[in-house]
Amino acid sequence: MPNIAFTFKRVSKSNFELFPTLHTNAEQTVTYFFTFCTYMNFTFTTLDLVIIVGYIAAIVAYGFYHRKAGSSEEYFLAGRNMPWYVIGISMFSANISSNSLIAITGGAYKGGIVFFNYEWMASIVLTFFCLFILPFYLKSQVYTMPEYFEKRYDVRSRYYFSFITLVGNIFIDTAGTLFAGVVIAKLVYPEANTVLIVSLLAIFAAGYTIFGGLSSVMRTEMVNTIILLVSALILSVIVYEKAGGYSAIMEYASSKDPSFTHLVQPLGHPDMPWPGLLLGVPLLGFYFWCNNQFIVQRALSARDANQARKGALFAALLKIPILFLLVIPGLAALKLYPNLQEMYAGQLKNYSDGAYPTLVFQLLPAGLIGLVVAGFLAAMASAVSATLNSASTLVTMDFVQKFRPDMDSKGLVRAGQIATVVFMVITVAWAPQIANFESLMNYMQSVLALISPPVVAIFLIGLFWKRANADGAFAALMAGLVIALFTVISEVTGMSAGWNGVHFLIKAPIIFAICAVIQIAVSLATAPPPAEKTTGFIWNNGVYNEDSEALKGVAWYENYRVMAVILLVITFAVVFYYR
Repeated sequence: MPNIAFTFKRVSKSNFELFPTLHTNAEQTVTYFFTFCTYMNFTFTTLDLVIIVGYIAAIVAYGFYHRKAGSSEEYFLAGRNMPWYVIGISMFSANISSNSLIAITGGAYKGGIVFFNYEWMASIVLTFFCLFILPFYLKSQVYTMPEYFEKRYDVRSRYYFSFITLVGNIFIDTAGTLFAGVVIAKLVYPEANTVLIVSLLAIFAAGYTIFGGLSSVMRTEMVNTIILLVSALILSVIVYEKAGGYSAIMEYASSKDPSFTHLVQPLGHPDMPWPGLLLGVPLLGFYFWCNNQFIVQRALSARDANQARKGALFAALLKIPILFLLVIPGLAALKLYPNLQEMYAGQLKNYSDGAYPTLVFQLLPAGLIGLVVAGFLAAMASAVSATLNSASTLVTMDFVQKFRPDMDSKGLVRAGQIATVVFMVITVAWAPQIANFESLMNYMQSVLALISPPVVAIFLIGLFWKRANADGAFAALMAGLVIALFTVISEVTGMSAGWNGVHFLIKAPIIFAICAVIQIAVSLATAPPPAEKTTGFIWNNGVYNEDSEALKGVAWYENYRVMAVILLVITFAVVFYYR
């Protein structure tokens, strides 16, 4: 097959400064990735292009093939009939995407293996999720996390949490991901129309989502994740060989900085001080894995509780190999290309973000490069389809059904499809404006990160304390919002240098503690919750005993508790070795 070169135009510094304000993860990832392509004057071969185009066609067809939209349960929860392996891979896919390939490898290049702490913590959080939380979600038959908050507290908590989730899904996650595609196209074809680019990307990513619902999203996520993992595995094997093997990589990293090969760091560490690892990482992990509509919606799609639990534990297990697929290759890049800072001077704001694409384009042959680019497109499609489906579920079940309780199942599906189209239009209109609102986007993300502790606080207290009531929960949420707004304002104005200097992984548990105290105090000062707000929503020994009875006679390899123990043993062995 003859090679037909599709050459990117070289990007000068002035060209790159057309996009000086891109800081959302998805945007930054793809911007840096393709900026590197142009910087190296990279050309696609015919084989690379065939792989990329073939992927796009195949994934759309696959998504349509697995569509389910006959009823609201089919459309929003895939008919509650998903097997454990699809759930596990889909949950993993919601966490690992194209930005993770860049961020994790680049983080290891610059700071060592400490960022792996975010990955292995999923084992502890998801084990807790399976033991204490998932049974209540499944028994309550909810569609959304805000809906669960109304059942336990009241409609105020539901609407507040739903609104926050929608803001994040539409104006940050989806729009940011689409704008990343704009940056790619503008780097290659500066004269291309921005709205047209965004529209085409949105149609590609959202087409099967509109018609197929969660089933299409999860099935395509499974394929996309496999593409990502295969490309990462192939690259890591080549990287280990080129760098002289695992021992040589670790020895070199340790010689550069002894802390690079350890997970536990001292109090003054800039990326992860040990109190942040102990308290902050689990708290943020709990919000992501246990309260996030992205994740929990996939668990709710399971055909039974056992499938949901096995899927969640499988997702946690998939996080462990990230150490060897992405983290240690970052250390290998440090050994193979120690001068990235000089290479990308004036090109990248953070030179370490060039580590992963450097490995890709310096070490992979034609064809495999196409596979990696297809993997990036796969992650982009997964992110857009997942956020749109999640947002449409929230609007339909938290707002439409609330105001139109007489609407039948087909009507709810139609409402979800319309919501998806509306959100797609909003993101197409919003995405081109992101470059003009750097501060807004950054601070919106900061606010969303800051308000997760109060959500976790009212959830955990409501799960284990019968006396927690709606007034206490709403007071805690509002207190968290006030703290978040104060933090944003103080960072802009510099009026609170002391608070601004606290590491965000330490701020999170402080906010959590404040909100927990407020919820407890207000709950005690007001009337107890009515029985319907606590019956079936408070964890007790009866829940554990009922679960134990259901597990009698189940083979050990089918018992999720045994699986959880095995998962934790593997995780703690890895953590202990690299401590």
